[in-house]
Amino acid sequence: MLCARAHELTFNYLRPAGGRPQLKREPLDRSPYVFRESAELYDLIYSSFKDYSQEARDIALLLRRIHPHCRTILDVACGTGEHAHLLAADHGLQVDGLDLDPAFVRIARAKHPVGEFYEADMVDFHLGQRYDAVLCLFSSIGYLRTLSNVRRALACFREHLAPGGVVIVEPWFAPDVLEPGHTTTRTAEARGLRVVRVSQTEVQDRLSRLRFDYEIHGPGGVRHATEVHELGLFTTDEMLRSFEEVGLLAEHDAQGLTGRGLFVAKAAA
Repeated sequence: MLCARAHELTFNYLRPAGGRPQLKREPLDRSPYVFRESAELYDLIYSSFKDYSQEARDIALLLRRIHPHCRTILDVACGTGEHAHLLAADHGLQVDGLDLDPAFVRIARAKHPVGEFYEADMVDFHLGQRYDAVLCLFSSIGYLRTLSNVRRALACFREHLAPGGVVIVEPWFAPDVLEPGHTTTRTAEARGLRVVRVSQTEVQDRLSRLRFDYEIHGPGGVRHATEVHELGLFTTDEMLRSFEEVGLLAEHDAQGLTGRGLFVAKAAA
């Protein structure tokens, strides 16, 4: 899939009894760690074609426009923390994150040590603090698979908004957009490691299934691995209604950061 710890904190601390955030770590569904074969390869693979620096610039510009006093950000489903790191290092924002996958959380903490990173499920987390912005990027919301889970996550996002705060969600594709059987190949190399990833798309009703086959060349030889990722397919209207049902008023930008669209929401009055 982005924040707050330093000097001028503009959110309120609302820690529950005992002084520790309430985190639910049990997976909602089977196979909770979908990147279980590739977490350590994630940055190598995605940096070969994804422009994180430009996306961080676009997010920072958007935040300055819609919330000029934004300082603190929570990056939900933060992955390896690349957006969080760049938003902090290049744009002066205070960024925390959370992710279900402990491997991602470990990488994010090493990459952006001044932020707080939590191992938690996006449909049920209670950190005890609020942020000027809650982000959920790179279509991570699709991994929730059902609209009921989406609403649970959006309710958690709203719970963690400071007054005047904004929620920004980059969706997965709508139904009838993906081409069943579509195959792509990505190749990335660095420091004696070469990874070839072949992905194939399947669509079943309102669920997309991405099969990733990896060929990993390293000092110890060649290793093969496979992952299957399932993401729900939701219409724009379904997403807008889901925001509304949890007390958020959202607008939809069809282009967004990467052509997948973007939802921008604030708490309803």
